[in-house]
Amino acid sequence: MKSLLFASATSLAVLSACSNNKTATDTAQDSVNLVTIDSAKFDTTINGKAVKLYTLTNKNNMKAVFTNLGGRIISLMVPDSAGKLTDVVVGFGSADAYQQPTDGFYGATIGRFGNRIAKGKFTIDGKEYQANINDGVNSLHGGTNGFKTKVWDASQPNDHTLILSYLSKDGEEGYPGNLNVKVTYSLTDDNELKMDYEATTDKKTIVNLTNHAYFNLNGEGSGTILDHTLQIYADEYTPVDSGLIPTGIEKVAGTPFDFTKPTTIGERINADNQQLKYGKGYDHNYVLNGTKAMGMNHAATVTGDKSGIVMDVYTEEPGLQFYSGNFMNGSNTFKNGVKDDYRTAFCLETQHFPDSPNHKDFPSTELKPGDTYKTTSIYKFSTK
Repeated sequence: MKSLLFASATSLAVLSACSNNKTATDTAQDSVNLVTIDSAKFDTTINGKAVKLYTLTNKNNMKAVFTNLGGRIISLMVPDSAGKLTDVVVGFGSADAYQQPTDGFYGATIGRFGNRIAKGKFTIDGKEYQANINDGVNSLHGGTNGFKTKVWDASQPNDHTLILSYLSKDGEEGYPGNLNVKVTYSLTDDNELKMDYEATTDKKTIVNLTNHAYFNLNGEGSGTILDHTLQIYADEYTPVDSGLIPTGIEKVAGTPFDFTKPTTIGERINADNQQLKYGKGYDHNYVLNGTKAMGMNHAATVTGDKSGIVMDVYTEEPGLQFYSGNFMNGSNTFKNGVKDDYRTAFCLETQHFPDSPNHKDFPSTELKPGDTYKTTSIYKFSTK
């Protein structure tokens, strides 16, 4: 039903434009990313649980479309500098497509542990645990059957809020403890996509939750993101080895990783730098420097070069993973029919640092029984 509302809004836009002597084709060009999502292609059952679409709206005509398959955001309609709605989150058009892509993380809620754990090994109170290996010799984003593969329980109390919950049972993907997870996605009237994460456990465990949305602020399928301007409020980052496991903390000054001032993503991405070679571009965690806004860490500001859309990232997390779409290769088709070509989307994942359980100098990711993991991140949209 929610996707029908989304489609209806699209139809109304076409009718309005035609009444102003524009053809439907003209309107489609004006709102190139106003794509109708067919709810029937998500209305299915996986492992005995119902998969559905959910649409959030606000008073400014923003729309966010989710599926409870992987807790994914699949579309986010934002007005550009001319007032044209633009879909800034790339995604696919069916539940089946999300189970086929070469990169299964598109838009997903990630857990139990976002990013990498070296060789999947970590120790809690002297006991070693082995997480599932799914990235070379390492564990990535919760393992092969992490939260991205799960059908979450969903409730939508109003037009602008979606609550997703999931019980990750003791031993799932090698992690200890029965972990009860709740993620609340909200679309505010301040044009914010707000993400509130909560988790409790009955056994000491590790937790690092995030969302893996892929963004193109010029719109899905609009081409390269290398001309987007990016500022990251971090003076340090965590360099990595060849397996993208952090080796410590270093200053960004004097390196291609310095985004302390607004810089285009592509300006130094091809520099002769070993870290860029390891990541095949940017795929690194930034240590946020504590710049505050809205009572949170102001993590980043990104501006679309064609759309004028500005996205600010705020978080209670200490780190931010910047990924420049280096492994996108045209193997998958987005919901508007365009391929996921090389570097046509980027990710800014709020997080604790990669491999934190194996670095005593990194902020802890341990969660104890009786405590509640609680953290909030926000993507806020405006125009320049």
